[in-house]
Amino acid sequence: MLDSFNDLPRVLQAFIACLFTWSITALGASIVFFFKKVNKTLMDALLGFAAGVMIAASFFSLISPAIEMANELNMTSWIVISLGFLSGGVLLFISDKVYDYLSKLRKDENSSKAKRCFMLISSITLHNIPEGMAVGVAFGSLAYSLTGSTLASALTLALGIGLQNFPEGSAVSLPLRREGYTRGKAFFYGQLSGVVEPIAAVIGALLVLKIQLILPFLLAFAAGAMIYVVVEELIPESQTNKKKDLMALFTILGFMVMMILDVALS
Repeated sequence: MLDSFNDLPRVLQAFIACLFTWSITALGASIVFFFKKVNKTLMDALLGFAAGVMIAASFFSLISPAIEMANELNMTSWIVISLGFLSGGVLLFISDKVYDYLSKLRKDENSSKAKRCFMLISSITLHNIPEGMAVGVAFGSLAYSLTGSTLASALTLALGIGLQNFPEGSAVSLPLRREGYTRGKAFFYGQLSGVVEPIAAVIGALLVLKIQLILPFLLAFAAGAMIYVVVEELIPESQTNKKKDLMALFTILGFMVMMILDVALS
């Protein structure tokens, strides 16, 4: 089955991989059909594990291949990678500031279901776009046979993003259910936040395949965006748990699993 998947066009691989990450978002949102609350320790453990996977993936699946290709293209690798990495983080930083500004504009208005729905979905969707693009770039880069850029690493990257999408899906559907939405509507809006990932993945893969020269920058850009999400959201959220030390171990475990898969299967 893996051989058949490897024979598919890279853009289609990226699209399928992010259909998986979207399905995990939908799975997380479907919790609303079965529970009113979800065990916080389990959710935080998933976030911690996903953070570790994404940190490792940022280096092994994105930055390392980016350096390799920049050198092959006779670029000044440290400048290209630094600019790409910084750009990815800064873009999400600016996006967060814009979102916070819009939130403040609405704080004095009467709350409504539609407004709450918009805020929840937009905040999650905002971070799903670069994550989907990161998967697309990872699969697109396979066309160039870079050192460290393997099908296994790209699939594991998609797995890590999928894992952290599970609590994100429930983070939308459960609050909406508490506000009075039907289970069906709460689930619909919960899974909707992940729909952008397959679209972003296709765009990322197409950019990489069509314009080889920007690949090192895009790989580093995706890594910077992912590290921002990890540091700004995943790790802080997992560390709100009373068992902080255990959550930290799950982050270490996630990093180790990704590293083993990438090194052993590359």
